Amino acid sequence: MKVGIYARYSSDNQREASIADQLRICRTFAERQGWTISDEYSDHAVSGATLLRPGFQALMRDALNRRFDVVLAESLDRFSRDQEDTAGLFKRLTFAGVNIVTLAEGDITHLHIGFKGTMNALFLKDLAEKTHRGLRGRIEDGKSAGGLCYGYRVVRALTGGNVTTGEREIEPTEAAIVERIFRDFVAGVSPKQIAKNLNRERIAGPFGGAWSPSTIYGNAKRGTGILNNELYVGRLVWNRLRYVKNPDTGKRVSRLNPTSEWMSREVPQLRIVPDDIWTAAKSRQQHTRPAVKTAGAIGAAKRPQYLFSGLTKCGVCGAGFIMAGRNRLACFGARDQGRCDNHLTIRRDEVEARVLNALQEKLLRQDLFEEFCKEFTREMNRLRMGHRAGLSAAEREIERIEARRKKLVESIMEGVPASEVKDELNANAARREELKATLVAADAPPPLLHPEMAGLYRQKVTALAEALEHSETRTEASEALRGLIDAIVLTPNQGEPPSRAGGESRSGEPRLRIELKGNLAAMLGAAQNAKRSPETGDLSLQVVMVAGACNQQYWRAPGPHRSRSSGQK
Repeated sequence: MKVGIYARYSSDNQREASIADQLRICRTFAERQGWTISDEYSDHAVSGATLLRPGFQALMRDALNRRFDVVLAESLDRFSRDQEDTAGLFKRLTFAGVNIVTLAEGDITHLHIGFKGTMNALFLKDLAEKTHRGLRGRIEDGKSAGGLCYGYRVVRALTGGNVTTGEREIEPTEAAIVERIFRDFVAGVSPKQIAKNLNRERIAGPFGGAWSPSTIYGNAKRGTGILNNELYVGRLVWNRLRYVKNPDTGKRVSRLNPTSEWMSREVPQLRIVPDDIWTAAKSRQQHTRPAVKTAGAIGAAKRPQYLFSGLTKCGVCGAGFIMAGRNRLACFGARDQGRCDNHLTIRRDEVEARVLNALQEKLLRQDLFEEFCKEFTREMNRLRMGHRAGLSAAEREIERIEARRKKLVESIMEGVPASEVKDELNANAARREELKATLVAADAPPPLLHPEMAGLYRQKVTALAEALEHSETRTEASEALRGLIDAIVLTPNQGEPPSRAGGESRSGEPRLRIELKGNLAAMLGAAQNAKRSPETGDLSLQVVMVAGACNQQYWRAPGPHRSRSSGQK
């Protein structure tokens, strides 16, 4: 029997040796059982509250592909401390025919999932409350309970044989930059220009990155940004925000707490900005905020304002292209941060027209479509082999259940009381029916590529383009179209000075080349008019490629003066 071993230690146990210890005792156990170790997986200093761990993801991938028959760990909480995640792990591995064994609990059953999952969840809740209580105590002592702010450094000292934590002191070089930012802002310099000046002088921002207007201006309500950090006037504010985990993404999301729950302490030794400068900065913020909101630079609606908002990227620095004026797009890295040389601009409606024309006319050229078909078929065959492995595991389990049923019937015929094996027979029968239902429900593979796919696809995109012209269908059509595109990359053409104004070159070619990246499988799905969403088991929508061709080729949206035969890199 093959076994995969998993080990993890979290941030509440910062011992690197813990991984080696877990793997060692699991190896010893596997050897005593006579199992063959297929592979070992581990995650270092990662919380059990999330499944976004590379070692765990590799374990699940190999388990679902049946590289081993048993998953072994020190205890169930090594896999996860989240009830939902633990139950999902058990369901998926059970379906694949892979057993879970831990040194602490033994063979894992539904009972362990329910009971231990609850206990692990309570542990996380209790740990969070104790951590919060400890942080509150630090604040009451006038110490830091959070990360390191720009302008300060950590103080390490021995007190009574213990290293002190939570102490901060002013970092003179960074403090001078903080005071400069406040004085420039009070003098009327915009956050955008301040960021440009700092980047031009190659002054590193917080965490060593580039400066941006949002780093300086921040959010006044949340206390983020240089201009809103009250620590710069010697006031330590804590518990302004709370963090909750998004159950779908596993990522933390910040929420603003009521002001009654905030806690503050005066720490005059950490003051950097004089009161008069701070007051003047706050006054200017109050006067400029209404104008900023009206202009939409900060606090804009979450719905994309334009058809391709957030999708246009600079091919030189990777920053987004943002609105510069009423109808032109410009690189954020060049315009607001001063760290990019691509100063070319382009009309927003020109980008939309060229991309729509490209989606309709250029994407599925016959030669590229044939190349994609070959690559698509190879990838689908690989995915289906893994999918079939799960079904084969269910079939093998049915065979084992049937063999066990025959042995139990024989034991009854040999004189064993039926009452002693009745429960096992019933449980096996229920499990057999469950597996059979799974096999019956397994969809037959849909036809991969319709012969008229290119024509069908163009009809769909044409219909979307027409729907954009009508107010009652514009929102829905925009969302559908945006779902087909991952990024629209704008790069200066070769030989084109990136600092010249936008528009066309002397030869009539667009100065900015447009490269479109997208989920071609989703585009093909749109052409097939698929009625169901691309769920995990839906193999027909799992292949993601650069739009237009496979093998990592880019496809370019043609310019208004470019012939229809051009466009491939």
